[in-house]
Amino acid sequence: MAVDRSYVAKNDRERARLEALVARCSDADLAREMPAGWTVAAVLGHLAFWDQRILTLLDGWERGTPPPLEQATDVDWINDAGKPLLRALAPRTAAEVAIAIARAVDRRVAALPDELVAKNAAAGSPLNLVRAEHRQEHLDEIERVLSR
Repeated sequence: MAVDRSYVAKNDRERARLEALVARCSDADLAREMPAGWTVAAVLGHLAFWDQRILTLLDGWERGTPPPLEQATDVDWINDAGKPLLRALAPRTAAEVAIAIARAVDRRVAALPDELVAKNAAAGSPLNLVRAEHRQEHLDEIERVLSR
């Protein structure tokens, strides 16, 4: 059975969008306030956190510990708990880390063996290999704020 790898092109497209956004943002743009107490840079740090989660869970899975399914009830408190730390990062640092981790996770999920991609799908996709969806959501929000 063929494994669906359409996520690779989607991830590449949204990562390129992320890179272009960071390249054109000034430090003042990155420090700009967003809804719910976030800043542009903190949202980029948020993207980095959730991409890093995939890398960490992949490391564990390759050592024999299957990843848990993401619990929707945990997402809000995790985001809220991380917000002060993400806001404390220098804006340019948060942006650069977001790019570095996006590149790392995209390389990693693109190179996964077909067996692991199929195993992830069979397990209910505990690892969201389509990193593009999350990036697109937040890049759209950032672009709206920056266009005002």
